[in-house]
Amino acid sequence: MKFEKDEVCILIPTLNEDLTIGKIVHEFRALGYNHILVIDGKSTDNTVKVAREAGATVRTQSGKGKGNAIIEAFEVIEQPYILMLDGDGTYAPRDAEKMLTPLFLGFDQVIGDRLVNAEEGAFSRLNLFGNHMLNLLFKIAHSRDLHDILSGYRAFTHLAIQQMNLKEKGFEIETEISVESVRNGQRVMVVPIKYSSRPGTRTKLSPFHDGIKIVSTIYRLARVNNPMFYFGLLGVFTSILGMLTGVYVFLEWLQGIDHIPLTILTVLLIVVGIEIFMFGMISDMLLVFHREIIREVQLLQRQKPPK
Repeated sequence: MKFEKDEVCILIPTLNEDLTIGKIVHEFRALGYNHILVIDGKSTDNTVKVAREAGATVRTQSGKGKGNAIIEAFEVIEQPYILMLDGDGTYAPRDAEKMLTPLFLGFDQVIGDRLVNAEEGAFSRLNLFGNHMLNLLFKIAHSRDLHDILSGYRAFTHLAIQQMNLKEKGFEIETEISVESVRNGQRVMVVPIKYSSRPGTRTKLSPFHDGIKIVSTIYRLARVNNPMFYFGLLGVFTSILGMLTGVYVFLEWLQGIDHIPLTILTVLLIVVGIEIFMFGMISDMLLVFHREIIREVQLLQRQKPPK
C-alpha cells in the first residue's frame, strides 16, 4: 500500500554520531522523506553540524538521556506518522517502507525485530542471550510477546504516542514504550529488519548496568499492567523467606534452643507474603473488570448514531 511520505516524520535521537548521521539523513532524503528531525543530546562532536548540512532539522534536548530526548521530540512532532531509529548506523533506512506500511493498514505501532536477521558480529553472545532473556521476562510479566522490546527501530501513529504516558529518562524508554503499547491495547506488528554492526562508533549502553535498569522497569511497570505478576512474585518471595527462617527456627528447636523473636518474624513473613499474594489476585480481578468496562464504553461509542 502506497503512502504519502510527507505525512511521515523521521525521528533520530543522537549523541556523538557524526560518523554516521550524515549518511542516514542523506539516505532518507534520497528515499523521499523530507521531514527528518534529529534530537541531539548535547553532542561534543560535529553531529549537529553534519546533520544540518545533510538536510535534517536539529533540536538539542533540554534534559539528559535517550528517554528524555524521545519524549521531548514526541511533543513537537506534528506529522501523523513517526518512524524512529537510532543514529548509530545499525538500522537501515531502506527498511522504512516495511516499517511504515502496517500503520496505513490500521496498526498503531510497528517494532523492527533485530534478533532474526542480525548481521554477524552485530551482537555479542552475551548481548544476544540478554536480549532473549529480557524478552522472555517481558512476555511473562506483561502477557504479550513483542519479540524485540529493546528495538530502537519503531513506527507509530501520532494517536498511539498520545496514548502513552512516558517517563523513563534513559535506555529503558523502549521497554516503557512496549509496556504502554500493551497497557493501551494497541495493535502492534513486529517485522524483521536488518541490524548491522556499529560502524566504528562506541555503544553507550552498559550491558550489566542498563540491563539491571531494564529488568527493574519491566517488573516495576507490571504493577499497573499485570498486578498478579508484580504482587504475586513479591508475595511468594516474602513467604519463602519466612519459610527459610522457619526451617532454621525448627532445627534450632530440635536442639533445645528457642528463638522467640525469630519465630514471630517467621509467622509475620509468611502471613504478609500470603496477604500480598492475595492482594495481587484482587488487583488482577479489578484490572480485568476495568478493562471490560472500558471495552464496553468504546463499543457503545462506536455504535452511537451521529447527531
